[in-house]
Amino acid sequence: MSTPVSTNLGTTTEADPRRWAGLAVLAASLLVVVMDMTILNVALPELTADLRPDAVAQLWIVDVYALVLAGLLVPVSALGDRWGRRRMLLAGFTVFGAASLLVLVADSPGEVIAVRALLGVGGAMIMPTTLSLIRTLFPDARERATALGIWGAMAAVGGAIGPIVGGALLEAFSWHAAFLFNVPVMVVAVVAGVLLLPESRSERPGRLDAAGVVASFGGMASFVYGVKHLGKEGLDPTTLATLGLGAALLTGFVLRCLRQDDPMLEVRLFRHRPFTAGVLAALTSSIAMVALLLLGSQWLQLVHGWSPLQTGAALLPMAVGGIVGSPLAPSLAERVGVRTVVAGGLAVAGVGLLLLFVLPQPLGYPSVAAALTLVGIGTASLAVGSAMIMGSAPADQAGSAAAIEESSFEIGGVLGVAVLGSLAAWTYRDGLPADATDLARESLAGALGTPAASAAVESFEHSFAVFGLAAGVLLIAVSALIWWLTPADLDLADVEH
Repeated sequence: MSTPVSTNLGTTTEADPRRWAGLAVLAASLLVVVMDMTILNVALPELTADLRPDAVAQLWIVDVYALVLAGLLVPVSALGDRWGRRRMLLAGFTVFGAASLLVLVADSPGEVIAVRALLGVGGAMIMPTTLSLIRTLFPDARERATALGIWGAMAAVGGAIGPIVGGALLEAFSWHAAFLFNVPVMVVAVVAGVLLLPESRSERPGRLDAAGVVASFGGMASFVYGVKHLGKEGLDPTTLATLGLGAALLTGFVLRCLRQDDPMLEVRLFRHRPFTAGVLAALTSSIAMVALLLLGSQWLQLVHGWSPLQTGAALLPMAVGGIVGSPLAPSLAERVGVRTVVAGGLAVAGVGLLLLFVLPQPLGYPSVAAALTLVGIGTASLAVGSAMIMGSAPADQAGSAAAIEESSFEIGGVLGVAVLGSLAAWTYRDGLPADATDLARESLAGALGTPAASAAVESFEHSFAVFGLAAGVLLIAVSALIWWLTPADLDLADVEH
């Protein structure tokens, strides 16, 4: 049954009766994109053995997707507001599926890098557009929060089952299957999108100026590359140069947007405290979760000797917490308040991470599973945080809000690996004996089978615990900041711009 709602223009309209079916299309497309990110991690060893890329090419195979996606989020979102969000989403499905199919003719590292870059283009067209369409499909703030909870749950599912699906595919097929898996799904998504999603455009789209596109793309790509390089090489000249260039370009882009009445990205949204609180929740949660999945996977495979498939299954508790908690978070927010759910959720996740440090060492899997579950339940509050972000923006600025939210997730993931991953790596190296080989100091994988193996395992266990301490303190500190930023009496309906 259609529901009358008030738009931001003051008129009454009927909520689209296909909105829940449309949400299924949007959530499923996000699921596949997130799965694709994690499936590659499982397929990378076989891909490397087949194509034999050098160290630089291997890094680009991994990194180019995130660089392209992060760089294009802002201009693509602005273009979608003007061109049509459904049209942009369908084009993204097509690009993503076509790029995946091209892997059949990719027989060199350079060609795989090109495929991954094209996948990044498709991902940039898909991910923020799903949020923009949810903003317009669900004009009612409470319904939208529920829809965003389901959307967030699908992201959690994708991150968890990606390694499982990837492991199963690689047991039966070659590494190409990790890419080809996307093709039939994208075909179905295009057909379902045509049938179920309404077109949506901004009535006041931001301008698309060439200087802004160059500054936003160059700034985001340079910043992400610099942070990634920081995690691998430390503060060397390349890191300083790329971080400096990224910061300069992004600062210039923000100042340019502030001087314009119709900017490509509406950075003035940060004047709304609930919007800023929601972005902080997304950023810090992504920092912690991505690093936890990275280090947790290494702990399971290298310390305990589990297969990629077993590892994927062992990481499921975090997804289960997100699946259960995300759809329930908006209802809980109505009972106990938005501030309590978002700030409290981050605090619960922080406590889960602290378990890695306070529980008896060496950790057993039950201890890690408990930590994963608490992190999943706590970060389910991101459903309410996303409602704060998207609801703080008028419908005609949905693209800007979506681009900022997705950028916070992307930057958070990169920072998690670079900063928390580097902290863990430094702690690991610090615990090795003086006569450990360079290969052993590089990673635990390089230490196994050497005389330093036992000490390396013990040091890695300690580094995992130190990571839990740092990530837990970060989340609890940010939860306090979010508590301060969010009004005590804020209701999801009040978030509405």
